[in-house]
Amino acid sequence: MPELRKDPITGRWVIIATDRAKRPTDFVREKVQIHGSGFCPFCSGNEAKTPPEILAYRKDGGPRDTGGWSLRVVANKFPALGIEGTLNRQGEGLYDKMNGIGAHEVIIETPNHQLTLATLHPRGVEDVLWAYRDRILDLKKDRRFKYILIFKNHGEAAGASLEHTHSQLIALPVVPKRVREEVDSSKEYYNFKERCIFCDIIRQEAEDGVRLIAENQGFIALSPYAPRFPFEMWIVPKIHQSAFEESQKHEFEQLAAILKDMLMRLDKVLDSPAYNYIIHTSPFPEVSNDYYHWHLEIMPKLTKVAGFEWGTGFYINPTPPEESTKFLREALVPVTT
Repeated sequence: MPELRKDPITGRWVIIATDRAKRPTDFVREKVQIHGSGFCPFCSGNEAKTPPEILAYRKDGGPRDTGGWSLRVVANKFPALGIEGTLNRQGEGLYDKMNGIGAHEVIIETPNHQLTLATLHPRGVEDVLWAYRDRILDLKKDRRFKYILIFKNHGEAAGASLEHTHSQLIALPVVPKRVREEVDSSKEYYNFKERCIFCDIIRQEAEDGVRLIAENQGFIALSPYAPRFPFEMWIVPKIHQSAFEESQKHEFEQLAAILKDMLMRLDKVLDSPAYNYIIHTSPFPEVSNDYYHWHLEIMPKLTKVAGFEWGTGFYINPTPPEESTKFLREALVPVTT
């Protein structure tokens, strides 16, 4: 019989359609393949074809916008928001509006067109995380911005317009509603129990083990109790930490290791699916607190959001998280060192 499960953080309900449970091979999807044919502005040698670089990691130094880089950050050529100007908040009758001020950047994760984040060397994955941190720390100095979202679209089905592996950053003048819901619910839970809800989830999942995929010294990877999507997984720091950018070097090493591990398992179990991941972290006015816990959510693109989901806010997930955990837990993949 189907189950209705409630997300303990947001209060969102999910339908786990156990009567039509799907194994990895049951999903119809297009495998993400790297073809490498044609011109790519993100490849080494084409630096002049992108906006000027904002940040680059080069082992031996060198001038801006030239080759020899291992990671490069540029402004998005077609930004969702513009960096120049003032917010100019105003009302229009009962409506509110402001100028579309923000920052939209692209993190080009490697000069090698054939690599993905799952196949990148562990140190390369760690560099990607450092780039996220460097850009957040720089952009949060701008008092116009209230939140920075880091996200990755992998594969055309997940919204990637270029196949060269990259992730994106958007700085916003407002806190997104979904993040606000998480933060406010976490604060309400903390005010009632004087504990972080994410810390409680980590403790319970570590003890039960039924949705625990993997862990290392600093992080735990788990299938959430009420996942919106089949094979959705979260990576959460074991020690309470409200802001991603406050992570230290040893934590980034451990996060890179478990992130690469999870992406490799997805590739093995689901045959290289398209996926999205996002980092939810504390808004800037509340960076250090005891109630919110930053985390990374990975969502393979295996199902489609349709009328029922749009009309109700409910999601229908055909794979119970306990089942997806079994497949992912058993998919041990040797990691390149």
